[in-house]
Amino acid sequence: MSAPTNIAPRPGYPAQLLAVSGRALAQLVRTPSHSRRAEAARKLARHSLWLSSAGAALVIVLMVLFDQTEIQLMPARGTPSLWPIRILTDFGKDEYVLSVLGLGLVVVALVAAGRHGTDRALLLGLGTRLQFLFLSVALSVFVAEILKYLIGRGRPFVGGKANPFNFVPFEGTGAYASLPSGHAVTAFALAFAVSALWPRLRVFMFTYAIVILLTRLVLLAHHPSDVVAGALVGMVGAMAVRYWFAARRLAFAIRADGTIVPLPGPVPGRFKRVARGASAP
Repeated sequence: MSAPTNIAPRPGYPAQLLAVSGRALAQLVRTPSHSRRAEAARKLARHSLWLSSAGAALVIVLMVLFDQTEIQLMPARGTPSLWPIRILTDFGKDEYVLSVLGLGLVVVALVAAGRHGTDRALLLGLGTRLQFLFLSVALSVFVAEILKYLIGRGRPFVGGKANPFNFVPFEGTGAYASLPSGHAVTAFALAFAVSALWPRLRVFMFTYAIVILLTRLVLLAHHPSDVVAGALVGMVGAMAVRYWFAARRLAFAIRADGTIVPLPGPVPGRFKRVARGASAP
C-alpha cells in the first residue's frame, strides 16, 4: 500500500481575492527596477518643462487677448437648445470616468481571484493597465483641485461682467473654480493614457478630449484659457504616472534613449475566452 500523500488545500476564494488585491497594490509601490529609468526621468523632465512653458504662455495670451471675446460670443447659459451639449459634456466628468475605471478594476480583481495560471496572469495584465488609466486621471484631477483652490478664478460672467481677470484665491466655491477646467483635465489625462497604451486609438481619444473641451466653452462653464490649462495638467499628470509605471516595469518598457513604449497587452481573443470561462455555469 502506498503512503498517503499530503496535498495542501487550495486557498479559498476570499483569500485568493485578498492575494490578488494585495499584489496589485504592492506592485505600484515597489522599488523602481528598470535600468534605464534615469534616462526616462530626464526625458520626462524635458518634455514636461517644454509643455508647461508653452502651455503657460498660451494660457496668458488667451487670457489677455481672447477669453473675454470668446465668452461674449457663446449662447446664454441655460439655453434650452443646448441640452445635447449638456449630456455630452458629462462624458468628461471626473466622477463618472473614475467610477467606470474603478468598477473595471473591481471586476477584474473578482474574476482573477477565481482563475489560475495563464488566465490569471492575463487578467492581472489587464488590471495593471486599468490601474494606469485610473491613476493617470486621479492624480491629474487631484492636482487640478489644488490649483483651482489656490487660483480661485471666477467662471464666465460670475460677478455679472465678462471679466477674465476675476480672481479670488482660496475662495473654494464652484463659482471660483474655473482654472483649470476639471473636465479638460480628465479628458486629456484619459486621452493621453489610453493613447500611451494603445497608440492606434490616439486620434479617436484626442478627438474625444477636444469635443469635451469645446462643450465646456459652449456651456459657458470655462474660459478658453481654462480648458487649455486643463489639457496641460491632464497630459503632464498622465506622463508622470506613465514614468512611475515604466520605472517598475509595469505595462511599459524604456528604450535606450529614455523613450517609454507600451508592452504588449492582453490579446482580445484570449481575454474573451477567459471572460466566457468566468461566466460559465
